[in-house]
Amino acid sequence: MNKLESYIRAHAFDVPTLVLDVDTVESNYRDLKDGMPGAHIHYAVKANPHPAILQRLVSLGCRFDAASRGEIEQCLATGALPEHISFGNTIKRTQDIAWAVQQGITLFSADAEEELEKLSRFAPGARVFIRILVSSAEAEWPLSRKFGCSSSYALPLLDLARDLGLEPVGLSFHVGSQTKHPYMWYDCLDTVAAIWEHARAEGHELTLLNIGGGFPAYYGVDITEPQQYGEQLMQAIADRFDGVEYIMAEPGRGMVGSAGAIAAECLLVSRKTPGDPVRWVFLNVGRFSGLAEAEGEAIKYQFLTVGKESERTSECIVAGPTCDSADVLYERNKVLFPDSLASGDRVIIKTCGAYTSTYSTIAFNGFPPLQVVAIG
Repeated sequence: MNKLESYIRAHAFDVPTLVLDVDTVESNYRDLKDGMPGAHIHYAVKANPHPAILQRLVSLGCRFDAASRGEIEQCLATGALPEHISFGNTIKRTQDIAWAVQQGITLFSADAEEELEKLSRFAPGARVFIRILVSSAEAEWPLSRKFGCSSSYALPLLDLARDLGLEPVGLSFHVGSQTKHPYMWYDCLDTVAAIWEHARAEGHELTLLNIGGGFPAYYGVDITEPQQYGEQLMQAIADRFDGVEYIMAEPGRGMVGSAGAIAAECLLVSRKTPGDPVRWVFLNVGRFSGLAEAEGEAIKYQFLTVGKESERTSECIVAGPTCDSADVLYERNKVLFPDSLASGDRVIIKTCGAYTSTYSTIAFNGFPPLQVVAIG
């Protein structure tokens, strides 16, 4: 039994509570860093910005990928150096660009002409990397077309950045969240490597490659372990790219996913008709209180029932507590729960350290937001 489960079993919780083990965050960071000694880890703050996590990572020399002024403020407040923070969102408010420059931020992302024009006005001379739109078909949580430019548009944007007085230093991409194995990156790496070669041939002295996130956490399906993952990925990069001086990796889920578990409670077990073989299990936590990534049943959280681990189980549909019909977690991919499960039983939801507390609503339907406790 790990530290998180032991802690939850030993304490009572009136509301759904995310328990974070900061020691696990450190272990995950060290494993990934050992596998990628030639890369700079920029933790994706959006995955979980809890101060205890940021403070620990600062102490380890980790760097940060921030998506907003608010995230930059959080990083700076916990001791991060401005030169270790990239403003990685391609959609930025002009006032926030100017503010970031005042704080000492010098590295920005872009994927559109207007964003480069904004940067040239409010962050003149800034270092810029262009984000490329790539396929993420093999990721458990694929990315949409919201971010990145097409391959054919990358060089014109690099040219424009240079013409505007910016310093175009590199390219970035994202394979999609929860990409379970390094080989799933290869097609994306091939695409970006071709753009990289073309840009360098056209006179752009690219030195920075931002490979984004995608590093996985364990949700009951086999994944490549962090150190081996990093080693294989770095070899794949070395095989495809020349002239890279600075490799950025932006793990979020892979750093904090396994470092959190939610203490939850069963509110109701019901059947839609007498004798229905499938039960509905309603928990006090759902899609609006932190488990938004259950949308489309993409991320499949693992559940256990305190005190009933050895009992006979059967498949159940799992839903949250709100009066919104969208608040269903798993209907297609049913979850095994004990046949004796009843209202009041305590449930632990594993691997919840990433994208839970930040996705939780303030008080939809009057239900309290996900509480957070940090240990370790």
